[in-house]
Amino acid sequence: MNPERIFEEFPAPNYRGTQQQALRDIRDAFAADNDVVLVRAPTGSGKSLLARAVAGCARRADEGDPSDATGAYYTTPQVSQLDDVAADDLLADLNVIRGKSNYTCILPEERETPVNQAPCVRERGYDCSVKHRCPYFSDRAIASNREIAAMTLAYFMQTAGSEVFRKRDVVVVDEAHGLAEWAEMYATIQLGPRTVPFWDDLRVPEVDDVERAVRYAESLAQTCTRRKDDLLAQDALSPGEVRERDRLQELIGELEWFVSDYRDPQSPTTWLVDQSEPSARDAGGDGSDDDGDEPQGGPLTIKPMNPEKYLQHTVWDRGNKFALLSATILNKEAFCRQVGLDPDGVALVDVDHTFPVENRPLYDVTQGKMTYDERDETTPKIARTIVRLMQHHPDEKGLIHAHSYDIQERLADLLTDFGVGDRIRTHDRDGRDAALDAWKASDDPDVFLSVKMEEALDLKGDLCRWQVICKAPFLNTGDSRVAHRLEEGQWAWYYRTTLRTVIQACGRVVRAPDDYGATYLADSSLVDCFDRARTDMPEWFEAQVDRMSRPDLPAFEPRAALGDSAAGSTGRTEAGSGTGSSRRNRASETDASGGSDGRSSSRSSRSGRSSRSSPLADVWDTDE
Repeated sequence: MNPERIFEEFPAPNYRGTQQQALRDIRDAFAADNDVVLVRAPTGSGKSLLARAVAGCARRADEGDPSDATGAYYTTPQVSQLDDVAADDLLADLNVIRGKSNYTCILPEERETPVNQAPCVRERGYDCSVKHRCPYFSDRAIASNREIAAMTLAYFMQTAGSEVFRKRDVVVVDEAHGLAEWAEMYATIQLGPRTVPFWDDLRVPEVDDVERAVRYAESLAQTCTRRKDDLLAQDALSPGEVRERDRLQELIGELEWFVSDYRDPQSPTTWLVDQSEPSARDAGGDGSDDDGDEPQGGPLTIKPMNPEKYLQHTVWDRGNKFALLSATILNKEAFCRQVGLDPDGVALVDVDHTFPVENRPLYDVTQGKMTYDERDETTPKIARTIVRLMQHHPDEKGLIHAHSYDIQERLADLLTDFGVGDRIRTHDRDGRDAALDAWKASDDPDVFLSVKMEEALDLKGDLCRWQVICKAPFLNTGDSRVAHRLEEGQWAWYYRTTLRTVIQACGRVVRAPDDYGATYLADSSLVDCFDRARTDMPEWFEAQVDRMSRPDLPAFEPRAALGDSAAGSTGRTEAGSGTGSSRRNRASETDASGGSDGRSSSRSSRSGRSSRSSPLADVWDTDE
């Protein structure tokens, strides 16, 4: 790697904000012989441009021995982030490759068939006459032979050990704050009717410890291998059989990895096993497990904690130097422990926030706790508050972070009952992207009730001017991994993880120095989280928290929440064009509201400070 090239590799014609200083600090960190550099860059820093500059410092083919690793990988866990990279003209030399299922076959009779089910994977010995023009293999060939290959983190991890995507000199991971959690998710093994093609044929034992799970995994891997070999022996497969064959191969790899890791005395991974109750299905069997009349169990989930060995194989062995970028790597030492890095070989570069703090205000409109036990009482108060906020922002789009589909449905019903449904949009699990795109494309000042949209969402300008965080996004304490860590007293990790998600959410509506948008906090546990995680708070976010106030909202009047016809009744400035200064002044006025009420109806289809005496009582939650 040659970090001195970082300035000439910066793809933009000029610098914005503190980018030049950031490049200088990153260069110096790599020049000081750090193998890993964490770049803590807040929203608006242009992380993708910084990432491109770092990738451009990778060793080139003519700069070393033939055996030396050259080139760079750019990877991100967010598909939307990769889409943004692919659409950015400044990043045109990041050659994007996606998984096979994202491409369709170009044969005339197969134009609706994804490449992972095309004739080349269905028929043995199939000689494709147009493979040289196949969109997947074409993109793969280009990405594998160019200096910078861009892909999702999932694809990057799946190609570990690939002869096509070998080790490179530099690896850049964007949105890297959740790397440990993503690794845990990818390494988790789900064994049930949706993931095991022949689940109904299995006799599944009761699994009461990890050793028993290992023995069952070995047996199941053998059964999967036999069934896969039977499929491979056929001359041609149906699309369904192709899916089964590929899933079996994937499952065999997952099971073998689990067994190998568990029996490796040097592995730091802790494994947990959860088992659901068996269904009422017939307890048949195919000889994969010889438990005789032992009690039968249900679906299994085998979970790793801090899977350092998995990350070593899928990430750290893939490059010589690493740049990990995020706005919310809140604690360097804790992050390094989670992902298996030695903090002594890791540098942290902080990039200053360039957005005026008055343009990104936080407002306290808390109505009580949104824990599972107190939600029935608090949710109606939050719904009334949302109505009052709609009154205060009659001509501006708003985003509601509902946290779960249960809360989303409750709010949607309440808001409908209040008669403001013509301004409300929702989404379900299957139609979230289409619903989001439709809301963003609309000129109406609609309010979008969202679930799990705290990250990777760019709502610049008038796309959204205000948002509400309805519930502190605590991890589910019913998850065995979370429960295990809390039993060990890892409360700092727990609150830090929640704070990270809140900071990510706050960045959705303010995307540039002259942009503005307000964030309203409705769950009193959010304020408590700020107190508990204060030491891990970035200075620029701490400034927002310190300025937080409780605003005055108009009296609850649903008719005034329906838009332009009610704008005059709120006494706030009309939306319109103006200078950046006038917009900032307007933002200050607009965001001086909080409150305790709210409710509305739906324009699109629907789917569905606390006491410190007992932290678990404050955050207990069993949401999915």
